[in-house]
Amino acid sequence: MRKQRIVVKIGSSSLTNDKGEIDQQKLNDHIHALAALREANHEVILVSSGAIAAGFRGLGYSSRPVTVKGKQAAAAIGQSLLIQTYMEKFSAYGITAAQLLLTRDDLSDRERYRNAYATMTELLERGILPIINENDTVSIEELTFGDNDMLSALVSGFIHADQLIILTDINGIYSGNPRTNPSAVKYDSIDEITNEMIGAADTTGSKVGTGGMKSKLMAAKTATRLGVPVFIGHGKGSEKLIEVLKGNGDGTYIAGHVKAPINTRRQWIAIHSESMGKLYVDKGAEDAISHHGSSLLSAGILKISGTFQKGDVVQVYGINELLGKGEVSCSSVELQQAINEHIDNEKDFATSSIEVIHRDGWVGVQKIGEELS
Repeated sequence: MRKQRIVVKIGSSSLTNDKGEIDQQKLNDHIHALAALREANHEVILVSSGAIAAGFRGLGYSSRPVTVKGKQAAAAIGQSLLIQTYMEKFSAYGITAAQLLLTRDDLSDRERYRNAYATMTELLERGILPIINENDTVSIEELTFGDNDMLSALVSGFIHADQLIILTDINGIYSGNPRTNPSAVKYDSIDEITNEMIGAADTTGSKVGTGGMKSKLMAAKTATRLGVPVFIGHGKGSEKLIEVLKGNGDGTYIAGHVKAPINTRRQWIAIHSESMGKLYVDKGAEDAISHHGSSLLSAGILKISGTFQKGDVVQVYGINELLGKGEVSCSSVELQQAINEHIDNEKDFATSSIEVIHRDGWVGVQKIGEELS
């Protein structure tokens, strides 16, 4: 089997018992399986939930807290306990682990995004196993969404993983909820995650976790749009992850749909960046950037809105719809001056036009689809 880069996401329900404590038997099973991947010469990145679930007992709570301050305090206790346990377990296999705590801001800020990518790739090159978790002690937004499924999808995309494995307490995707519907049929493989499937999915998580199957389907949809195939399911034993790679996993496989990998820069533009303005272009410019791989020139821009600087990201609209997002090579002031100069002086705008978005800094809607909308 060729060497692959594998992201494994383990949810709270797969790490803890009903009392909210770390289940040593479950944890040991995961450690054995992850170590087996490393033994098979694969690169492994672990995205692990469980900090809040592991810590709320230490606060005196009888169940998972519902307030933000309670969750953050529980995470402050549980995160150190969780990573300490992981590092001790992995050291028995001669594996050094490293902790990375991320927030959505770390991905939306370009420099921090680059730093996270550089850190992660350096760790992998040095043979270190990164353990990633949302920084639950400070991240209010992630606590609102309440799971690491999407984080695992975004991480798998930006490090160009060969496979995302989402381990959960249900062995795959069903046509209905198998816990309440005995006639629900399991899907061994799915070509595409549809909006109908997501809308019909159960949103209820376990007592110690917060994600349901809906969040996993949304994450799988994002990962596959970034070209990363996904497996959702579970298993037991040290070979369970190896069996997933062989196609024998106890769960559902979802195929990646992008033939060529989407580079890290374009992923940031499409998914993580904040749009600082809007450009409206004519039909000629729309055809050029959407169908001919051309850069966007000021000659094709009808009007602009918002205030932006060189290096910011803007949305680009055609006559009827959003076309995509791109990184601008000039400020809104410079662009408006170029447009005004053409209008006032009736110059040959085709020859005096400036490049606004280079094709290498452009991502069309059709490339990653709904992530842009």
